[in-house]
Amino acid sequence: MDLNYLRREEIGAPVTDHPWVCNVTAVDLDHDGLMDIIACEGMANKVLWERQVSRGKFQEIVLSDDIAAPVHATPVDMRGTGHYDLLIASMGQVPPDNDKIGSVVILENDGHEHFTKKVLVDHVARVCDVEPGRFTHSGRIDLAVAQFGYDQGEIRWMENMGNGEFKSHILLNLSGAINVCVADMTGDGNQDITAVVSQDWEEIYFFKNDGTGNFTSKVLWGSTNQDYGSSGISLCDLNRDGRPDILYSNGDGFDYAEPGSRPWHGVQWLENLGGGRFKYHRVGDLHGAYSPIGVDLYGTGSTDIVAVSGFNEWKDPAAESLVVFKNDGHQNFTKHVLALVPTHFITVYAADLDGTGHPVLITGGFHAYPPYVNMSRVSIWHRR
Repeated sequence: MDLNYLRREEIGAPVTDHPWVCNVTAVDLDHDGLMDIIACEGMANKVLWERQVSRGKFQEIVLSDDIAAPVHATPVDMRGTGHYDLLIASMGQVPPDNDKIGSVVILENDGHEHFTKKVLVDHVARVCDVEPGRFTHSGRIDLAVAQFGYDQGEIRWMENMGNGEFKSHILLNLSGAINVCVADMTGDGNQDITAVVSQDWEEIYFFKNDGTGNFTSKVLWGSTNQDYGSSGISLCDLNRDGRPDILYSNGDGFDYAEPGSRPWHGVQWLENLGGGRFKYHRVGDLHGAYSPIGVDLYGTGSTDIVAVSGFNEWKDPAAESLVVFKNDGHQNFTKHVLALVPTHFITVYAADLDGTGHPVLITGGFHAYPPYVNMSRVSIWHRR
């Protein structure tokens, strides 16, 4: 265990009730040279700006408190103003619901960090993720959208028609879409979409773009276990061969009567072999695994994998909440436990918050089920 490798600091408002921090990310929102944190609180319906006002000092600012169940925020300059707007995925509510209560929202920045809410699409299946991309040659920023729904969900891309108008194109009609990632996966210069679909499907989809917004769908990998618990994907060049690979976790517990660990929970990666071909590798076990990210945590020059646990046997004091799978440089991984408490994490992000050149980890506490002890809200983890 590496329990003493990181030092945790809680920032923002104090922990009250049961925090539901669904997503954290980092960006220098006000362009002052200091990295800030954006957090989505899905129960309180708040998008939070943890502004770093001076090195190591944070001030919490509520950017929005009227978006229903915001669960993901992506900073992007949508309008070419030189300032970050925020793309927000709104589920309507986090617990399962089949009503069309989801929406895609943008918080438009006036250049002085005052944000105005604009709804790009609403009355759709619950939205879990929104990511920007350029899928045509228009020069405008389009959107990829994952809609979990419940029994009915979708994956769509929204074509930017200009003047704030978008046209939706449905790529898949399946429930359970959690994440969408945008990158040129084949090296042809066109941005593609990769997505993970949970629920009964437990599959990773690849949508290859021909450069004009026409996508060809392909299943990259799938499990025959309907309780596999797909919980997230992200992209990183894990083996540093110039091609983006897919990190994939399975550890979701919402479908279970008694949320907790399952023996098949863990982390894996899909190696990008080029030409739209991928090879599956199991990385390691982690009960309740969520939010895998690639980061050189130890400064060795190799990309490690950090992940958190959202659904675990939290009554067991040895249950792991934050881990790293350390890379030996040849994609052989050894799990090191970084923290046992706090518990109930479903989101983690890495950024140089300190200005030291070393990554700092950011976590959010998602306390949707007991035990309601060892709780946190927004935490940052520094190297000691």
